Amino acid sequence: MAVLKTDIELINEFIEGFTDLFCSIKKGKSEFFSDSVFNCTGYLPKEIDRLPLKLFSIIHPEDLNKTINILSDFQKDNHKTNLELEYRILTKDGKTRLIKEFIHITRDESGSIKEQKNFYLNLGNGTIGEEHQKKIEALKELNASKDKFISIVSHDLRAPFTTLLGFSEILLNEKDIAEEEKEEYLKYIYEASKSQLQLINCLLDWSRLQTGRVKVEPVRLNVKVAVSTAITPLTGDAVRKNIEIKQDIPPELNINADERLFAQAIFNLVSNAIKFSPEGKRIYIYSQRFKEGMIEIVVKDEGIGIAEENHGKLFRIDEKFVLVGTNGEKGSGLGLTLVKEIISKHGGEVWFYSQVDEGSEFHLTVPEAKNTILVVGSEETVKENYKKIIEETFKNFEVVGAKNGYEAISTFRKIIPAIIITNHDMPLMNGIQLIEAVQKKESNYNIPFIVVAEKLADDLRRKYERLGTVKIIIKPVDQKQLTEAINFCIF
Repeated sequence: MAVLKTDIELINEFIEGFTDLFCSIKKGKSEFFSDSVFNCTGYLPKEIDRLPLKLFSIIHPEDLNKTINILSDFQKDNHKTNLELEYRILTKDGKTRLIKEFIHITRDESGSIKEQKNFYLNLGNGTIGEEHQKKIEALKELNASKDKFISIVSHDLRAPFTTLLGFSEILLNEKDIAEEEKEEYLKYIYEASKSQLQLINCLLDWSRLQTGRVKVEPVRLNVKVAVSTAITPLTGDAVRKNIEIKQDIPPELNINADERLFAQAIFNLVSNAIKFSPEGKRIYIYSQRFKEGMIEIVVKDEGIGIAEENHGKLFRIDEKFVLVGTNGEKGSGLGLTLVKEIISKHGGEVWFYSQVDEGSEFHLTVPEAKNTILVVGSEETVKENYKKIIEETFKNFEVVGAKNGYEAISTFRKIIPAIIITNHDMPLMNGIQLIEAVQKKESNYNIPFIVVAEKLADDLRRKYERLGTVKIIIKPVDQKQLTEAINFCIF
């Protein structure tokens, strides 16, 4: 039953904004209508469900018998899966409307109906507009893709259990198995379980993204740090195949991305690169500004490549395309589909180049994060003055304020600033304590600090220098001092 509700949620999202379309999904005796049924009929889904004959109850009496007969003949014919028909309905307020219905049936091997999906279009004056026709074709394609996808995944979910159950049964029933054989059987079980878990995780992530149950929550990420973090779990796989991973990512590049999802996309691409590279090869990861507002990340390998005839099968949910790795590694076939979905949700694009025996390179783009300067201090007029100076002098920077050190720390992860300007004297947490807290909590980020103070004793100055503070400015701060300090941090 949960699958039916998920389908309705997907289609509700797909037809959102189109007031003349609604749909239903029927499995067994249960039938669910999309919310948009109200726009076309005046009845809520729950009201349709309570009618004696459900939707048939509102078909115009002159069209009812003919419609039932056509539908009955269609359902009885084991070879038919698609039907289009037209009839009139009577809305809740008594108006007559012409409906065009598109039916798709999924049958089992015996021809019996497993599931029926219906799409209804309110024709109004009896004609189909170009926009509606495009939407209809898109819905048909979506239906066909989903049906094929479910068929593929159902097979893949069942297949590993033959290995799991077979070897488990041998280990349970055969008492005199040699240790070497036991180890080999356990290895088979482990690999099949690992492959199955990978498939299920990819499937769940893809489904959650499709249905909106996973929210994309972008934060400012440093590309170099985010990529390094994402591929750290793959170090062992690379070492075992003697594969060197070389990175060339400028440290100043930052993106707006969901940290977990971005890491998943990079992990999948690099994991594939390792999987399909022979031992002793190299993998290259590099990044650059692609165009205004976008950062490009490339994962390039020297692996087995992908034949040209298979290029069109990548990133599709309705195509089964799985290659075996150079050491026999198996994959789910859904990794690239998930990458495309993640990057699309970020407003980016994914593409690739690949030739057999020459390797592959996958490109993706993600929105670039603005350069941000975090100004910490309680004096609002001073912060506003800094903001004015910075935004007039440095056009590609924006200024964010924090009242004290604690607020600065909580703000840090949301924006990952390029520079932090802080007062030395602050209540509860002074400048030294703020820098120590940031360096301890956010050790992956080397953020330059500019410290502003009324006066500073030599011992405090030396302590700031030991902490790596870039610049110390003594008040009053003028425009020249501030811009020179920022320029020093940037360049």
